[in-house]
Amino acid sequence: MNSLWENIPKYSRFESLNQDLKTDVLIIGGGITGILCAYLLHQADVPYALVEAETVCSGITKNTTAKITSQHGLIYSKLIRRLGTERAKQYLQANEAALEQYRKVCGGIDCDFEKKDAYVYSLDSRKKIEKEAEALVQLGFPASFSDSLPLPFPVAGAVKFPNQAQFNPLKFVFSITEGLHIYEHTKVNELAGTTAFTRKGKMKAKKIIIATHFPFINKHGCYFLKMYQHRSYVLALENAQDTGGMYIDAAQKGLSFRNSGDLLLLGGGSHRTGKKGGNWQELRAFARRYYPASTERYHWATQDCMTLDGVPYIGPYSAGTQDLFVATGFNKWGMTSSMAAAMLLCDMVQGKQNPFAEVFSPSRSILRPQLAINGLEAAVNLLTPAKKRCPHLGCALKWNPYERTWDCPCHGSRFTKNGRLIDNPATGNLKK
Repeated sequence: MNSLWENIPKYSRFESLNQDLKTDVLIIGGGITGILCAYLLHQADVPYALVEAETVCSGITKNTTAKITSQHGLIYSKLIRRLGTERAKQYLQANEAALEQYRKVCGGIDCDFEKKDAYVYSLDSRKKIEKEAEALVQLGFPASFSDSLPLPFPVAGAVKFPNQAQFNPLKFVFSITEGLHIYEHTKVNELAGTTAFTRKGKMKAKKIIIATHFPFINKHGCYFLKMYQHRSYVLALENAQDTGGMYIDAAQKGLSFRNSGDLLLLGGGSHRTGKKGGNWQELRAFARRYYPASTERYHWATQDCMTLDGVPYIGPYSAGTQDLFVATGFNKWGMTSSMAAAMLLCDMVQGKQNPFAEVFSPSRSILRPQLAINGLEAAVNLLTPAKKRCPHLGCALKWNPYERTWDCPCHGSRFTKNGRLIDNPATGNLKK
């Protein structure tokens, strides 16, 4: 089960760290967020090192649909209502700045970067779409309303975001990592202040950035309460439609569409990790109905960290930790959010002010309805009898028959049939 993006050679391979190290900034995690932090610090001549437990982008990054866009569902009307116009504008501007930074970096490399319009549509609520369009007008963004899309079904309405983009994420990463200070197969086993310990040494830093998808430190920040994980599925179809843009249903369990070369990427079948969902069966049923002449070339799945209010956590790890920073909770919009996070964190570790820091603050209010849902899910699964339990916080694991994995419905850790760790926040394999 490899994604479309993995069908390329790796351009860079990095040694493991076999000695002690001192640096200004230590980045833990070699997904696209950590890589972008390293890239921007390298450009700024700030001493840094990045360590990755496996190989760069071997986790979530390789399974993205690779859309670079400020269109994140119907988020702007919600942000105005919950946080006010100023915070909503900060969120929009941060993502537009990230998109512009991608344009600059991708201009000189081969990564299949393409300008595309992005659309969020609704199958049944024109009113919701109109409300989002009005919110974007209020924020000064040139969005527009449409009641017809080049998709194989009618929609109640859609909001168009012009001049967004898509790319090949692994081509991008392997192009920008050349010359960066990266160590693969270097797992951090323990942190003490800003000193990280591995099996073969220790790394002393002035500041540390945690970019491990789901943060692995439980005693600070309460991320095990502030987030849950969500799985989504993708088919790459040959002889299907060229949609000409990027499209996503406003409903969380809806479908997404975008093309890559001669392939249509059809996404959906989503569900909370550890729960039941449509998975690839739902997508294949859709393809048989609407694209009967198509052929499946690739299929894969991904996993996203979902926050309480739909906004990522980027900034100081907690109010009580100094010199420790985090980027997580990208809510299915990891490509744009990873660049926004890297730009913000690289300012922070240099002591610079950033105009978008407040909207992404990990220490903002957690009093949201999703908090009760997360707490209830954890309580139920902690009390559920089970032969296999997650080593993260002890929740009962659920067998996923479609992917043949053990999945944690509390926080999203996943394990192979034989107990090998696939996805965090757990940091080790299942005990036999």
